[in-house]
Order: sequence, then C-alpha cells, then structure tokens
Amino acid sequence: MAAALRAIDARPDIDVAAVSRLFRTPPWGNTDQPWFVNACAAVDTTLSARALLDLCLDTERSLKRERTLRWGPRTIDLDVLDYGSRTVAEEGLDLPHPRMTQRAFVMVPLAEIAPDLVLEGHRAAEIAVALDAAGIEPASADGQWWRAG
Repeated sequence: MAAALRAIDARPDIDVAAVSRLFRTPPWGNTDQPWFVNACAAVDTTLSARALLDLCLDTERSLKRERTLRWGPRTIDLDVLDYGSRTVAEEGLDLPHPRMTQRAFVMVPLAEIAPDLVLEGHRAAEIAVALDAAGIEPASADGQWWRAG
C-alpha cells in the first residue's frame, strides 16, 4: 500500500493531501481468508475521474494484482470512492462508490480524513459510527505510514 501511494504521489498531476491510519479489518465477502489492511487517502488531481481510476488499476497491475475471485485475497485493491462530490455513472465507474456507506472497513478510515464529506445526505463521520465496526482496529499510529521506505 505504501508503494502504491508513493507511486501515485510521485506523479506531477496528483498530490496526496491526507492519509488515514492503517486499519486491520476482518475479511469481507469471502471470509475464509486472512484479514485485510485498509486505509483511505484524499488526493488533489487534475486527472479526470476515469483517468484516476485507470491510474489506480495500472498501479494495482504494477504491484502484481490479479483479479481471480470476487472479494477474495488480493495483493492490493485501489478504489476511487468520491470525486469532488460529483456523480459519475459510466461503464465500470460509479461515483460516489455505490456500496461504500454500507462498509465499515471503508467508512472508518474515510471518516478519519474526511469526517464532513456528505454521502447520501449524511456526514462520513455519522455513517462510520452507525456501522458495525467490530474487529476493525488501528494498525498504525497515524497517517504517515506510507512515507517511510
């Protein structure tokens, strides 16, 4: 995750503005797999939403991500969750991410860096505390984990 974030931040058209702590989270969907590590980052970019998603997918591939089993084990998974509060509905790209408000593993780190982001009429912080976050625990002291190395 740190390598992915450093590669993205190294681009001249992207600036990483904020990063959450790392969170260790129980597997979701296919639960017969190791725990996940999740985080959220806010970026400032001149890229379009589509170009940002393409960059995320290219970054996954460069880190040997293989898409074999839905919700299965993966080396890395980069998603675009929101793009300036715009609604985007394109082939393979729906923003805001259509199921993020139902997933504590997304909302807990997102609320840490963007508590006032409004999704479905509610602040991210409100959504996060309303979800079942059982088992989700911080795995880093702060959002600087990606800068080391």
